[in-house]
Amino acid sequence: MSEPRNPDPPDAGPAGHRRASIGARRHPAAEMAILEAARALLTEKGYAGFSIDEVARRAGAGKPTIYRWWPSKADLFIAVYAADKAAAIQAPDTGDLADDLAAYTTALWRFWRETPSGAAFKGLLAEAQASDPALTALREKFLPVRLSDLGCVFTRAVERGEIAAEDAPALLRLYIGFHWVHLLTGRIDEDPALIDQMARLIARAGRPARPAGQHD
Repeated sequence: MSEPRNPDPPDAGPAGHRRASIGARRHPAAEMAILEAARALLTEKGYAGFSIDEVARRAGAGKPTIYRWWPSKADLFIAVYAADKAAAIQAPDTGDLADDLAAYTTALWRFWRETPSGAAFKGLLAEAQASDPALTALREKFLPVRLSDLGCVFTRAVERGEIAAEDAPALLRLYIGFHWVHLLTGRIDEDPALIDQMARLIARAGRPARPAGQHD
């Protein structure tokens, strides 16, 4: 979306008060108001009913300001999703890769089932198949953060000697793919046996090759 040539008009607060435009510099109170309005809208209407227009109206913010900070609906959703997920889930560190993956999977699937932003995530995946801005946000903003978030789990496994360093990136992508196929096919009910099997298969697949002639 192109930026207006003139400065933004003053933003209207929820009670009719006016806030001076703050342009590219993010004011914490304005940012919080926008994110809270976005979160409330997701709770009420899900991803399908999520729009920059309605968020701007609820937050008393100018649309040019929102678009300057979050260039698309997908970008704003990712900001809400990331904040909610960070508050709900911490990367586990049990000392065992399979146990870490099982614990993280259980927590993530619960987040997808029980929170508005988690439940709406499937809408972003669907939109990305038909919208270039959504696909760009998913590929260039959401996925790198996700890889970094989970990367520490695999990095620690490499440091413990559980998996080969050269296999860690591919194993991480396999793990993410497992999540997304279950989300997109509506199969994220907690299934401890399935989750444990997946976690142990990934951990086993990454075991470093033993030198020739070496046996357990």
